Amino acid sequence: MAEILTGARTGRLENARKVGSGVVRVLVAEDDEGLGEVLARGLREQGYVVDLVPDGETAAAYLRFYSYEVAVLDWRMPWLSGLDLVRRLRRGGTATPVLLLTARDAPADRITGLDAGADDYLVKPFDFGELLARLRALQRRPPVSQAPRIVIGELEFDPAAREALVSGYRPSLTATELGILEILMRRYPGVADRRSIAQHVWDYEADAFGSNTIDVHLARLRSKLAGAGVRIETVRGVGYRMVAS
Repeated sequence: MAEILTGARTGRLENARKVGSGVVRVLVAEDDEGLGEVLARGLREQGYVVDLVPDGETAAAYLRFYSYEVAVLDWRMPWLSGLDLVRRLRRGGTATPVLLLTARDAPADRITGLDAGADDYLVKPFDFGELLARLRALQRRPPVSQAPRIVIGELEFDPAAREALVSGYRPSLTATELGILEILMRRYPGVADRRSIAQHVWDYEADAFGSNTIDVHLARLRSKLAGAGVRIETVRGVGYRMVAS
């Protein structure tokens, strides 16, 4: 396969600068599994919180549920192209900055992508350092409005800070437990199926979906939410849901 991304594949990140202490959450939508994993790993090493998805429809679902500082979208993806997703986002009033990745390098293609609503455009092959620089440039723009805190009973979750409070007290939750808590609270009062939880929390969903890993983490989460005025119910054969008690 042709070299699509330089720098991250070879480990040459001398000029890369890590993000600051604040949480910067990025969505990466890329149907090339190898490239997507390299991008996600490289961004995480630079301090970003990354959600990696393989197609446009899944990316659209994530953008409906979660708030991102930047979305990195491949132009050509199954089910829904990055270009069509950008158009859908802008029609719906979503202002999340979008960096479009594509092998299309003709001026007419760049014009099409930018006119569709993309904020920036990067042609493959590209250097990982340039990708980081473009993300930093997008971050310097006036921020989009943050999603409000989610409150159920005495439990409060801040999506921007990625922290939970129980009656003003911050329980000691791991990153995995916070991920599970977030999707349960966002789906409230509906059910979060096991596959959705695995996709949202784990880099490789099969590691969790086909084992008791999710159940183990949920048991620990339940014990840490004592006094929160909520409980996590098991919906047999489907998944889990949060209920105000």
